[in-house]
Amino acid sequence: MIWKSNQMEQTKQMTEIFLERMRSPEIGAAIESGVTTIIVPCGAVEQHGPHLPLFVDAEHGTCLGAEVAERLGNTFVAPTIRVGCSEHHMSFPGTISLQKDTFYAVCRDYCVSLSRHGFRKICMLPSHGGNFKPLDNILDELNDAVKKECKVMAYTNLIELAKTWEKVVDEESGLADRVGGHADIAGGGGFIGSHLADRLVARGDEVVVVDSFVTGRRSNVRHLEDSPGFQLVEHDIVDGLPAMGAFDVVANLASPAS
Repeated sequence: MIWKSNQMEQTKQMTEIFLERMRSPEIGAAIESGVTTIIVPCGAVEQHGPHLPLFVDAEHGTCLGAEVAERLGNTFVAPTIRVGCSEHHMSFPGTISLQKDTFYAVCRDYCVSLSRHGFRKICMLPSHGGNFKPLDNILDELNDAVKKECKVMAYTNLIELAKTWEKVVDEESGLADRVGGHADIAGGGGFIGSHLADRLVARGDEVVVVDSFVTGRRSNVRHLEDSPGFQLVEHDIVDGLPAMGAFDVVANLASPAS
């Protein structure tokens, strides 16, 4: 992605797609050059069973936003709206939920701010099921709030998304019947690999469990299997619950990683 800053009279190669990591003059120059599409991921902080942390949907949103932006090209990713509409999970400790009016106000302020800066296409991208319907309900209001030359759009077909999850899991593992739409082999598999490094517990020469999780594809964590001092132990139970494709990630401290 390349843009030219008239103010600086130089051409720059864009390697950063996350808006919040950039400097204001860089963003202004990119918008001036025609980079006017931006993704707004909408996640959640809520329970994901006994095997996954609360920030799964928020992290999925950030990663999915980046994937979409890179495939579209000439597209930024706004800071993820990390907390969403999760009232249906409030019986589980730790879950944080926004009222629908609060969620709407946050989405509106995001869109108005981005529109004022010159963005012309704002793509609201929910990565939490509880955000799909609220986004669908407020889409017209969001478009009324931004400048006329700006268009706000959103993917809000949760049923179609669930069907896609089932299709992909079936193609990869034949376990489509295990897709439930939340904290399952579809929702948890893509999340785990990058969040294990800080969980190592040193206990002399013991082999200790670093983390446990469910994944639909062994390939999601195979890179750990090839790392010195690590191994994967496959089993069918996680915290007493049946979970096909479950693994303990263990560190063999008798043969520590160099």
